[in-house]
Amino acid sequence: METKGLLEKIRYCNSLTRYSRRKTIPVKVGDVIIGGDNPIVVQSMTTVDTMDTKGSVEQCIRMIESGCELIRITAPSMKEAENLQKIKNELRKLGYNTPLVADIHFTPNAAEIAAKIVEKVRINPGNYADKKKFEIIEYTDESYQEELERIRERFLPLVKICKEHGTAMRIGTNHGSLSDRIMSRYGDTPLGMVESALEFLRICEDENYHDIVISMKSSNTQVMVQAYRLLVQKLDEGGFKPYPLHLGVTEAGDGEDGRIKSAVGIGTLLEDGLGDTVRVSLTEDPEFESPVAQSLVDRYSERDVHQSIEDIHHYPITPFEYNKRDTIEVFNFGGGNVPRVIADISVIDNISPKEMKHVGHFYLPELDKWKMNDQGADYVFSGSNPIPFMLPNGMKEIQNYSVWKNETDQVNKFPAFTLDEFKSVDAFHYGLNFLMLSDLEVEESLEWLENRKDIVIILSSENSHQMAALRRAFITLLINHSLIPVVVRINYPIQEQDKTMLYAATDVGGLLVDGLGEGIMLGLESYSGRERNSTFEQIKLHNSVAFGVLQAARTRMSKTEYISCPSCGRTLFDLQETTAMIRKRTDHLKGVKIGIMGCIVNGPGEMADADFGYVGSGKGKITLYRGKEVVKKSVPSDRAVDELIEIIRKDGMWIEPEAVD
Repeated sequence: METKGLLEKIRYCNSLTRYSRRKTIPVKVGDVIIGGDNPIVVQSMTTVDTMDTKGSVEQCIRMIESGCELIRITAPSMKEAENLQKIKNELRKLGYNTPLVADIHFTPNAAEIAAKIVEKVRINPGNYADKKKFEIIEYTDESYQEELERIRERFLPLVKICKEHGTAMRIGTNHGSLSDRIMSRYGDTPLGMVESALEFLRICEDENYHDIVISMKSSNTQVMVQAYRLLVQKLDEGGFKPYPLHLGVTEAGDGEDGRIKSAVGIGTLLEDGLGDTVRVSLTEDPEFESPVAQSLVDRYSERDVHQSIEDIHHYPITPFEYNKRDTIEVFNFGGGNVPRVIADISVIDNISPKEMKHVGHFYLPELDKWKMNDQGADYVFSGSNPIPFMLPNGMKEIQNYSVWKNETDQVNKFPAFTLDEFKSVDAFHYGLNFLMLSDLEVEESLEWLENRKDIVIILSSENSHQMAALRRAFITLLINHSLIPVVVRINYPIQEQDKTMLYAATDVGGLLVDGLGEGIMLGLESYSGRERNSTFEQIKLHNSVAFGVLQAARTRMSKTEYISCPSCGRTLFDLQETTAMIRKRTDHLKGVKIGIMGCIVNGPGEMADADFGYVGSGKGKITLYRGKEVVKKSVPSDRAVDELIEIIRKDGMWIEPEAVD
């Protein structure tokens, strides 16, 4: 068991080595119970206009049939709140009893109406009876308390209605919409997010109302993870009840990016036993969200029977802030370098130059030149199948030691040793050697690594609780003051593409958000013997996922990042179509972050991380932002993308597509 001192530091979870879900109070939402000993609940949100009763009902049914157990519907004003009754009546008439949640932002009156109709209301403490005008105001203790009293007065009627009608509530803090008051005192921090929720929670507890779920959502996965951990710690320290947690990453995006980014945030917390209900926010139709969330949740149905992991008695990581592990620089690993991507092509024999396109390197035979895209792998692991041609300058080859020792070019190719080989040989590369270790071999390897400045570890684990086992190995290195860079290697059986994205984002992303890992490698052993083209599709997927995980964990930006919200009934344009259009015009802008928000509720607050923003402000009208600053208002939508590009150009961040290799 962990020591008492350690438990004080990691009060946010039961254990760092044994999967153990945090025990919470149960919160009843209609026929669904969130928390307690109940399974994790999967939920989603409609995108149809709430006033479209027929469309809303039809979409709710599609969501339910895709596995959605809780349906959220926006109610931005009183008329939408009132129409929730019609939607509910129609669903019940058709035999669907799935609980409904009203999503409230600025309108307390709408919340009070909705709380008498639906089974749960969601309020955002950043804009419910509070304000955000991006103003910095110096609050004295007295003026701050006056604001709290004003909020209490405006919030109490909703609490009393919920209590009277048996309606549950989610207090949902969003990183991008913290009020000016919170920002002025706590800043744009996880602590500010937590305190924003606790202010409202204290009012609920004073009224003896406890049917509450809490969320700490952000589009920044590091901030999100830190905020949830800190919330649990503060609930415990403050003597609050252990309320259930709703997990979600705001504005995750669509496709592969949206799935990976969601999994980095949600999966990291699930690994530590946090989370009682999950919503994966994708810029796609909502019926596609629930299966993704279910895939994340299903990993933990039998996780508590994983192989034993050695207990931790000293935890050298601060879980509430990002600190990158200190490492030495070995070639371009560690030190101040970004994490590296190693593509595993070891099951491929006689690979040709044209086949290297699957790892981002393109051979142009007519020019006898190589071209690399933004996701060109840094290294390829060829194992025992050496590459029979000269690689481009942007890529290096790693071979099994048994092959490398007979290699004619022992300078530009690098050996990978097993621990037994490492102990028994004395022929090494002059500057870069890879040591393949399992998590169970790290302790044994320490004496052989002492004073070595030419080693990079490639670390893997066969434990079903893989992330925790890998983290335990990193802690062994940390407490022994080892500065050797580590590449995390993960292997999965043949499975659906979505699962590879989600699992890799969880198992490696969960380490990266804590500053652990100098590289990523998705292993390929289980694909041996498959049809060649199919295997290359897996290699291509693995390479893309590796770069996606690094980007989602905010440790290496290799492509344009789109912070796009899921559509909802407030959206003023076709988000999927618009996101695709903006992506088509801008996806060559490496490292630029563009927020695409359907309405003013989600912008500019929710895209606080973005360099530029595209926000619906009326039918056919777009407001364009530079960071949080409005640059142009009421731009016709048919000109808005061109205007956005012009703003990017004026800021010196535009590159012509044809100029990008």
